[in-house]
Amino acid sequence: MPSDNYSPHSPAPTGYRALLRNREFTGLYVGFTLTVAATTLSGFALGTLVNAQTHSPFLTAVSMYGATFATVLGALTLMSVADGNRPRRTLVALQCISLAGVAAQAIPGLPLAARFMLLLVLGFFQSLGTGTRMGLLAEVVPTSAYALARSLMNITSGGMAILGYATGAVLQRYLSPQGVFVVAAVLTGLGLAVVATTVRERSIRLTRRPGLRQTWTTNAALFSHSGRRTLLLNLWVPNGLIVGCEALFISYDPAHAGTFLAAGSAGMLLGDLTVGRLLSADERRRHAFALRLLLAAPFLLFAFHPPVLVSAAAVFLASAGFAATLPLQEQLLELTPDPVRGQVQGVESAGRMTWQGLGAALAGAAAQYLTPGTAITAVAVVSLAVTVASRPSVVRADAITLSADRH
Repeated sequence: MPSDNYSPHSPAPTGYRALLRNREFTGLYVGFTLTVAATTLSGFALGTLVNAQTHSPFLTAVSMYGATFATVLGALTLMSVADGNRPRRTLVALQCISLAGVAAQAIPGLPLAARFMLLLVLGFFQSLGTGTRMGLLAEVVPTSAYALARSLMNITSGGMAILGYATGAVLQRYLSPQGVFVVAAVLTGLGLAVVATTVRERSIRLTRRPGLRQTWTTNAALFSHSGRRTLLLNLWVPNGLIVGCEALFISYDPAHAGTFLAAGSAGMLLGDLTVGRLLSADERRRHAFALRLLLAAPFLLFAFHPPVLVSAAAVFLASAGFAATLPLQEQLLELTPDPVRGQVQGVESAGRMTWQGLGAALAGAAAQYLTPGTAITAVAVVSLAVTVASRPSVVRADAITLSADRH
């Protein structure tokens, strides 16, 4: 009987529809989609709740992206679990923890301190879940189709974020934030059910026992490689700072924050669709630097407090620049040995999410002393500076990747 699963040497799918014929990929994809929708709804609900209770730009920004602070703890301690345990079993267990955490947020009258503690716990386990999911993805699709698969998942993430923010704004007219958390918990449970029924178990990739020592050993090897260090820096810092800009939307203009967040998600969707689907790998690499510049430059307009439509258009254009992660992720994958792909991709994702939390905290702290519009502009300038200053190192990393491909 022919299998619906790809081996690493299978011919690459030529489009998204071909990818979706793979039952396991479809299961991972649908589970991921539902998880993103749930995360978007719960983050928007929590940000709105914290803003209403505290009127603090810092706490509001941190509440929307606070879970990302704990992802670095997962990356530094137990990320080897992504390659060292049965991946399906691990992913299902982590989804169950996520379901419990989101459901707990729906408890009426829960103190803010408890809500922030829940964020940290969920962020820790989210990093392990991402590493496990991406490690499975690298096995479910052939290497040559990895960028296409990540592109589809990124596009879906953007699309679901648009729907999530728009739906969250509508739901909060009729439901309390606790009611929105209940909806998010239902979506999380559906995602858990899809993964449990569609993804088959796979063998353990590591031959050594997973744990703290194995995690540190692999991480040390990861950061000892100059090309990987450079790629991680560019995957983490510029993106995280721009997420900090987005974290100030509620403080900048509470009435139109949903519009700005939806515009950002739409721009991300367009960027990933264009870069992942229409450009070749060589074209993606050639345009990566321009995309990283695009990620920050439009936010400079916020210094002038433009009309809502102009601001939304700027956010839309800037968010297309998030597609620069695709060529960088491809290069990182090519420089990563097969047995530790799950852990390395988990570290990449955890670091990116951690920098999103740091970006939100830095932007929120700046907005405490500056206006939100001025803080958005200042953070965008820093993102641009990091991108420009690190360009020579990225060029060298690209040369290392091309040399590895030849050999």
